[in-house]
Amino acid sequence: MANFGRILGIDVGGKRVGIARTDFLRTVANTVGTFSPEDSFIEVERQIKEEGPIKAIVVGWPLTPDGEWTNATQMAQEYFNYLQKRYKNIGIYKMDERYSTKQAMEAMKEAGVSKKRREKKGRLDQASAALILQHFLEAYPEL
Repeated sequence: MANFGRILGIDVGGKRVGIARTDFLRTVANTVGTFSPEDSFIEVERQIKEEGPIKAIVVGWPLTPDGEWTNATQMAQEYFNYLQKRYKNIGIYKMDERYSTKQAMEAMKEAGVSKKRREKKGRLDQASAALILQHFLEAYPEL
């Protein structure tokens, strides 16, 4: 089954990095967790070694509403560069993440997640990573 494998989604932040992954058929994105930036690299490696095969990694690309770079864009670029150097046999992609945090918060509200649980550190980061990944799946169904 040549087309079998997961895609990882990553929401890069200065304090926390949200990680999500697809099922093997790449139909749905699920949260993996929230990690410190350092621990996120360890988790990506673990996902590749233990949960793979991994076909691609998608890094959320934070821009202003006008499409301008921010400080967060620079962090995402550095993360992206590291992944490209480290994993030469895996496609590394960027996905526009404008509004993903707001959409993730709305989705959690609609799902009935309590305000206290929504505000728990890290929950929004992993939900944003899953949303970025879901948008990528919809934009690039051929991958």
